[in-house]
Amino acid sequence: MAWSAGQYLKFEDERTRPSRDLLAQVPLDRIEHAIDLGCGPGNSTELIIERYGAAGVSGLDSDDNMLEAARKRLPGTSFVKADLATWRPEKPVDLLFANAVFQWLPNHLDILDHLMDGLKPGGVLAVQMPDNLTEQSHLMMEETAKNGPWSDAFARKGIRRNPLPAPSVYYNRLIGKSQRVDIWHTNYNHVLANAAAIVEWVKATALRPYLDHAGDEHRDAFTAEYLKHIAKAYPQLVDGKVLLRFPRLFLVAVKK
Repeated sequence: MAWSAGQYLKFEDERTRPSRDLLAQVPLDRIEHAIDLGCGPGNSTELIIERYGAAGVSGLDSDDNMLEAARKRLPGTSFVKADLATWRPEKPVDLLFANAVFQWLPNHLDILDHLMDGLKPGGVLAVQMPDNLTEQSHLMMEETAKNGPWSDAFARKGIRRNPLPAPSVYYNRLIGKSQRVDIWHTNYNHVLANAAAIVEWVKATALRPYLDHAGDEHRDAFTAEYLKHIAKAYPQLVDGKVLLRFPRLFLVAVKK
């Protein structure tokens, strides 16, 4: 399954909240140039523009569908296609902002280290990543993958991404280039309509590689089986809704 901006934005308010919380901790009164790394459909870029103005704000992403949505949303803003695994800013900037992208890159510690070199003195690297691999939403993906006519395909190749390192690992890696490094976790509890809404949420992100691996033949059946697991794992509240617990790690590093 390709990335889908429409699927991603079904829960725009909930997905934008971590960007808003991250940006609130960026200690910059003004900027000349800020770049939204992994900008997606531009919802996080829009927050940066609201705070600092449109001049000097740009975004990048590796997905054409996301870039198309971002350009429609913010037609006066520059968005470019790039691979964060190898991309570096052409000249030092004030702010490198990354919401929910680096968890997809296994070597992101090396990348974050290199990105510090792309900041001006006093510039800020601000990063947020989901830290939810031990949540039922993700454990049930693994459980579903193990049982069913698709199980052999998953046995041949594991697709579960690596857990995030401990906060101390990020601190030790970045403090040598930083005035300070702030790291914290926030546990969001999103009120969603029902178990099916949780499935719709993760279909835009973490469930994508599982559905890709299940293939066209099994995609619908895999999704239905996963929904059964989710319905058991997330009991209804008194009003019939469910709570999706979603831990996230935040990091703000200010360059020396």
